[in-house]
Amino acid sequence: MGGRSRASGGIRTLSDLEITQVCHRYHPEIGGVEQHVQKISEHLAEKGCRVEVLTTDPSGKLPKVEEINSVTVRRFNSYAPQDSIFRSKSLREYLRENTFEILHAHNYHALPALYAAESRSRIFIFTPHYHGRSQSWIRNLMLYPYRIKGRRIFNRADRIICVSNHEKKMVKEDFRVPEEKFAVILNGIDLSEFEKNLVEKDPKMLLFVGRLEEYKGVQHIIHALTNLPAHHLTIIGRGVYEGKLMKLAERLGVRERITWQQSVAREDLIKAYQRAGVFLMPSQLEAYGITTAEALAAGTPCIVLRGSALEEFIDNETCIGIDPDKDIVRELTDAVQQLSGMHAKRPENVIDWSRVAEETMKLYMDVYNRAI
Repeated sequence: MGGRSRASGGIRTLSDLEITQVCHRYHPEIGGVEQHVQKISEHLAEKGCRVEVLTTDPSGKLPKVEEINSVTVRRFNSYAPQDSIFRSKSLREYLRENTFEILHAHNYHALPALYAAESRSRIFIFTPHYHGRSQSWIRNLMLYPYRIKGRRIFNRADRIICVSNHEKKMVKEDFRVPEEKFAVILNGIDLSEFEKNLVEKDPKMLLFVGRLEEYKGVQHIIHALTNLPAHHLTIIGRGVYEGKLMKLAERLGVRERITWQQSVAREDLIKAYQRAGVFLMPSQLEAYGITTAEALAAGTPCIVLRGSALEEFIDNETCIGIDPDKDIVRELTDAVQQLSGMHAKRPENVIDWSRVAEETMKLYMDVYNRAI
């Protein structure tokens, strides 16, 4: 798909759209950005669009080129210490050497988006998945000089898609982006997956799903487990913080009440959401919160940390917000005791991926037609 450019003229059918997505990682890697790009790419392909994903593979073990659910995936080697930066000379060169009709870059916090902003593309869309800061003081220190270069991505973009109003507010404050560049298109989930109750609830089961990074706050859940002797915790995910979490659980004497699963089949994940009595996401940095949305869709009450886009799920009934400036462990303990055994209703801001894809495609077509 790279290197092609269509002649002038309005879009007549969906198949006229040639879309290239750029992201730091892609399926089978897990994570919020990875899932977002996969879902919109596959839904756009179902609509008849021709979709290619340019991504990196720090492991060097995945296929360089393959087709997944009608989406062409092209992977480039990269350097990603502690799952960060994702520097890739080969991806940068590929983006510079080819021209693209509609180029959609994702994730301000990794270099591939900056490479995309330097490329030759007729239309450039940017979804920053921006959460304002990083999870460590070292990365925060690196983000300050990066903002000078990172600002180029926002300046270059024809439109900027934020996945929550919280994210839009942060981008406006930090990069002074004009209002007319913004569009807010929420993340989505596959609502059909949650239409059937596959398992019965276990009121004493606590659940966390996500990457195991310090900023996700899993350590607070483990500490709270010491105050909840009748509860047990299931952790689904992997990441650089896993070893420290296991040592913490061992030291606190709660490791036997924790089930660790690095990854599970999708059907088993849905069952875990439905079985859990309470879902916990005490994360400091979220631009949306797909796992929280999925838990709510499964009827599972949630506990989240205030200060990020997770606030948009809080209703103080079946989704409780914890103040990060208070005793998080005590607050988590009290909230778990309050929510255990309750059933959550799906909020209006939990939508299906098909709607996300339709709104994204409408934006592509609008920007394209305005440009010709």
